Amino acid sequence: MNVFLIGIIVANVLISYKGFNDLSFFRRYEFHVGSIRSGEQIRMLSSGFLHVDMMHLLFNMLTLYFFAPVVMGYLGNFSFILIYFGSLIFGNLLTMMFHKNDYSYRAVGASGAVTGVLYAAILLQPEQNIYLYFFIGIPGYIFAILYLLYSIYGMKAKNDNIGHTAHFGGAIGGYLITLIKQPSLIADHTFIVILLLVPILILFGMAKTGKL
Repeated sequence: MNVFLIGIIVANVLISYKGFNDLSFFRRYEFHVGSIRSGEQIRMLSSGFLHVDMMHLLFNMLTLYFFAPVVMGYLGNFSFILIYFGSLIFGNLLTMMFHKNDYSYRAVGASGAVTGVLYAAILLQPEQNIYLYFFIGIPGYIFAILYLLYSIYGMKAKNDNIGHTAHFGGAIGGYLITLIKQPSLIADHTFIVILLLVPILILFGMAKTGKL
C-alpha cells in the first residue's frame, strides 16, 4: 500500500480514536459554524479527521482504500494529496456557505475528502463499476449522478444526520481538481464530464432561486 495512503488512514484512525474517548478533544476540533466564524479556522481541516463512531470511520477508510489507488495510478501521489485535502476544504467551504447563519451546526468526518477521491476515480475511469452492497454493480458515472442528486435531496429534506453538503462539496472539489490536473479528460470523456456537471448546476440553480 502507498505510504501516503497509509499515512492518511493512520491519521484518521488515531485522531478519531482520540475523539471517541475524549469528548473535550472532539468538541475542540469538530466542524462548528459558530467557532469557525469566531476565528477557529483549524476546524475546517481537523474536523475531517474525526468521526462519529467506528462504522463511520470504517466506511470512509474502506472507500478511500479502494479508490485512492486509481487516482494515484493516473495522477501520482502529489495530485492524490491535493485532491484529498482540496476536497476536504471544498466540502467544508460549501457547508459554511449553506449553514453560515446556523451557528450551532456541527459536523465531522472525512466524507468530503473521500467523496472527492471517489469522484476523481470515476472521472479517470468512468466505466468502472461501483458495487452497492458488494454485489449490485453500476457504472461509476451513473452512481456519481445519482449520488449527487440524492445529496441535493438530503440537503433539502434535512431529515437525517448525514453531512450531505460536505459530500457534495467534496465531489465538486474532486471534479474540478481532477480536470485541472488532467484537462485531456474534457476531450477524452466529454459526455461524462458534462453529465457529472449537471447535478452541480442543479444544486447552485436551486440555491440561487431559494429552493434549498
